Amino acid sequence: MTIESENKKQIISENRRHDTDSGSPEVQIAVLTAQIKELTSHMQRHPKDHHSRHGLLAKVNRRNKLRNYLRRKDPQKHAELAAKLGLRG
Repeated sequence: MTIESENKKQIISENRRHDTDSGSPEVQIAVLTAQIKELTSHMQRHPKDHHSRHGLLAKVNRRNKLRNYLRRKDPQKHAELAAKLGLRG
């Protein structure tokens, strides 16, 4: 359940801080959000797929940790990213 390469490149280019950025918290949160959306739609079609559910929960937990880090380091960027991605909080 991974996002397509072109989609991932587009997400990275929209959220990066500079031209060669691919690992900032903003980029990681955006990529994880796309993966979570993909896995959520998969889980709606396949509710008994417990292995994918485990992966989904791991991605959600990872995104929450990154969001907490970004909220501590730069609350303004966190608020902008949350609004852009449609995330609560």
